[in-house]
Amino acid sequence: MTLIIKNRAVVEDSFAVVRAAEDGTLPAVDALPAGKIIVPFALWKEHKSAIVASRAKEDIGVWLAPDDEPADLAPNFDALSVIAVDFPVFRDGRGFSIGRLLRERYQWTGELRAIGDVLRDQVAFHARCGFDAFAVRADKDINDALNAFTEFTNLYQGATDNPEPLFRRRSALVAALGA
Repeated sequence: MTLIIKNRAVVEDSFAVVRAAEDGTLPAVDALPAGKIIVPFALWKEHKSAIVASRAKEDIGVWLAPDDEPADLAPNFDALSVIAVDFPVFRDGRGFSIGRLLRERYQWTGELRAIGDVLRDQVAFHARCGFDAFAVRADKDINDALNAFTEFTNLYQGATDNPEPLFRRRSALVAALGA
């Protein structure tokens, strides 16, 4: 049983993430696992019609690699229930930008999941960029990762979760108090 963090709670993951083989080849559509799946964007682009024909919308997700263009996926939002963004290594932050683009520019409202090298240290930052589900790396304590959401009491920058930066929030409070 695989666990993920979804909406700030640890839950059982009902999706299987499909990856390319070690040689880079994508699986055939008829070889995909049964049930809910999250497929690589490259496989989706090549076999979208077959994937959609074989499953219900709530059973389909797509994951984006750091070099995938989220704008290319936007026309397909109505066929998906999950979009995942792969963080292949801890130091690769391109997925944060993809998350914000999906939420803010392309108006994705469904589940946005961080997969790959997802660590406790970045979970709160993922959430600030619009992620609401997190597949924490298997060798890390998922329950400990929940603590990341409460570590910072004041956030300075505006983000997807609160677009108002701290200086504007403070100015509004001062104005409301009449000081």
